[in-house]
Amino acid sequence: MINYIKSIWEGLWTVLVGMRITLLHLFVRNVTIQYPKERFPIPDGTNGTAMARNRLELDMDLCDGCKRCSRACPVNCIELDILQVAKGVEQPILKNGDKRNAWVPSYEIDFAKCCFCGLCTSVCPTDAIKHTTEFEYSSYKRSGTVSYYFDDKKDYDRGLKFSFINLTEAEIEEKKRVLAEFKAQQAAAKAAATVAKPEAQTEAKTE
Repeated sequence: MINYIKSIWEGLWTVLVGMRITLLHLFVRNVTIQYPKERFPIPDGTNGTAMARNRLELDMDLCDGCKRCSRACPVNCIELDILQVAKGVEQPILKNGDKRNAWVPSYEIDFAKCCFCGLCTSVCPTDAIKHTTEFEYSSYKRSGTVSYYFDDKKDYDRGLKFSFINLTEAEIEEKKRVLAEFKAQQAAAKAAATVAKPEAQTEAKTE
């Protein structure tokens, strides 16, 4: 009998405690964030706090195609193609003023694999790749591939596979043509030097 009455009292006491909390929150300022119109602030590293490790962003005007980020990635979520700069023909520079050694026609990050370890950002010599405060991947579109074309992000659909592009197909083909001509000239000069060397040695012996 005593246990029965005790169980009833504990049940009533639990209800009273719960109603007390409800009444306390009923008369205080609403703290609910109306997502997605309102968002909780995320540390961006500007006020001395550590930068949040959210979605990555790549500045193609700083990327030199060194592939350090790809090699450092433990889950192989970064894939990029590089195109060597034709030395002596082109003299491009990066946005920070450094000499560009390679073009990057394609740079893709698969965020379905990314573990947000930050290794790619720490090894980048030009600070081209950085974490941002963006964390959403939801989309109203079915496509999962995003193309960043120059500074135009109107088609940005927040997919899981991001493709960063700042060269048109025509520009890529032109750079391939220039590089092929440069390599052909190098090969011809090397062949000419190889032929000229034995001839010079023969002439020296004759004299």
